[in-house]
Amino acid sequence: MKKIFSMLLVSALGGIFTLSAYKIFIENNHAELVTTTDTEAVSIPTTPVNNMGNYKAYEAPDFSVAAENTVNAVVHVKNVTLSSGQMTFQDFFYGRSPQRAQVGTGSGVIINTDGYIITNNHVIKNAQELSVTLNNNKTYTAQLIGADSKNDIALLKIDADEALPFVTFADSDNVKVGEWVLAVGNPFNLTSTVTAGIISAKSRDLSGTSSQSFLQTDAAVNPGNSGGALVNTKGELVGINTAISSQTGSYIGYSFAVPSNIARKVIEDILEYGNVQTGILGIQGGALNSSVAEKIGIDDTEGVYIDSVVEGSGADKAGLKNGDIIKEIDQIKVSKFSDLTGHLSAKRPGDVVNLTLLRAGALKSVNVTLAKNNTFNMPLVGRIKNTTKNDLKKLKASNGVKIVQLNGEYEQYWKNNGILEGSIITSINDVKVNTVDDVQNILKERSTYEPIRLELINTNGQRERFNFR
Repeated sequence: MKKIFSMLLVSALGGIFTLSAYKIFIENNHAELVTTTDTEAVSIPTTPVNNMGNYKAYEAPDFSVAAENTVNAVVHVKNVTLSSGQMTFQDFFYGRSPQRAQVGTGSGVIINTDGYIITNNHVIKNAQELSVTLNNNKTYTAQLIGADSKNDIALLKIDADEALPFVTFADSDNVKVGEWVLAVGNPFNLTSTVTAGIISAKSRDLSGTSSQSFLQTDAAVNPGNSGGALVNTKGELVGINTAISSQTGSYIGYSFAVPSNIARKVIEDILEYGNVQTGILGIQGGALNSSVAEKIGIDDTEGVYIDSVVEGSGADKAGLKNGDIIKEIDQIKVSKFSDLTGHLSAKRPGDVVNLTLLRAGALKSVNVTLAKNNTFNMPLVGRIKNTTKNDLKKLKASNGVKIVQLNGEYEQYWKNNGILEGSIITSINDVKVNTVDDVQNILKERSTYEPIRLELINTNGQRERFNFR
């Protein structure tokens, strides 16, 4: 017991000794090592809250006003088409061709109080009957005023007994990537459906031929939304919902709309001219990227490279040359070909556009007057254009259209038979042709199985005839 007590006493005395030594020899010296220095504050750049759009950090954007204004101007479009039904023995015996009615649905947007409605061409294609149901459940018979399959836009009209709400057009050139938008339509027959998203991209081409220039959005769009409105937060029309990119046929994150500037131009042309007026620059070329730039020996990877200029076109008259690179059109940046075609789709023959070109390393500004499209890629033959008086006089022809570029697939065939670029087509299926429009009309009216008979004058002035089946 005494031994344990002695050990505890020794331990206590050791602790007291250690603590005293720390206080005397260490603590005071350590305090002398602590010093204070003056330093400048480090500034970290931040974005002020009042510069972050119209919304505070804790607020979500309010779409209620835009939605309320738009749903009443978006309509439900129904079309009835006739298709061949299954033939019965009685039909076969009596020589009847059974037909059955099919009902398709989509959306449309009222654009003025007179009852004009814009929708997609594919919504009303081949329709035998058209009807429109408003948001107040009133239904009217609709009349097709005109359509443009290239831009997938159609114009309908109803005669309503009331003042109709409508949506006004915005300038789609001013739409920004990241901007909030609403898609309004009737997906799966669910009327007056509103979804929200942002503009994901502009000038999007789905064809692979740079002939399209869609607005891309992540607002949910499904079958039945086609022809509906894509509006900004003010309720202004920035696009007509047209397509989705999906392996299932339903929305998976990407949808596409015809920009409002193109849609408005198409319907104005239909109302004024009865068809769409297309203004062209008169160039051939393609968008730049690393591989193309390396191939042609330049450093630029953005813009449209001019490979050739069409004789007598606006580009030709304005002095555009092979090798020029289009960097801007009307102060809008051109990165890819669809940027250029999208802007031109909203223009007409006679309109003037300003191009910023890169030529020999220097930027150059040029005004180009757009011409009417007088060229056409004719099947089997190639690109043709209207002839001039000199063209006809040179080959002693009284009429015809000129071959300016042979079809690549059949080029060798034509050359082997003495037909070169510069030859003139004088008639198709025994009908004389004077313009490219004549050629297009003849081919449009031709039956699928009807042969094509061509009469040409070759570059030696000799008349040739060809039959194709």
